Amino acid sequence: MGMIYADIELINVIDLELVKRHIIGEDEVKRLHVNILADSGAYMMCINENIQAVLQLPFIEKRKAVLADGSIAEYDTVGPLMIKFKNRTATCNAYVLQGDAEPLLGAIPMEEMDVLLHPLRQELIVNPEHPEHAVLKLK
Repeated sequence: MGMIYADIELINVIDLELVKRHIIGEDEVKRLHVNILADSGAYMMCINENIQAVLQLPFIEKRKAVLADGSIAEYDTVGPLMIKFKNRTATCNAYVLQGDAEPLLGAIPMEEMDVLLHPLRQELIVNPEHPEHAVLKLK
């Protein structure tokens, strides 16, 4: 299976809360459309510093992660972040990769959105067993 990319929207969840409280307008919500690598080998959502500069997500903590080559690196964790893909959303925190490193949509947010990697079509798709809304396993 080759690399699969998906067009998603990333939204600052804190801004959405400020809209609900009538503190800022809907047009002030920080959001960004990104063509992102859907990587089932990665667990977490990873954005880069350029995306973080646009979204301005609050810093949560530093966390360590094991990279594909087995090395361990420390990253800032920011959030909360809303991910939108077609009729699906997920809310999560994100690791911030250096510079303009390729962002990754990991397995945990993909599972929350109930989306699948379609190897033949080389695309991210909504689970055809649940086309109207996400269905998650609780056990």
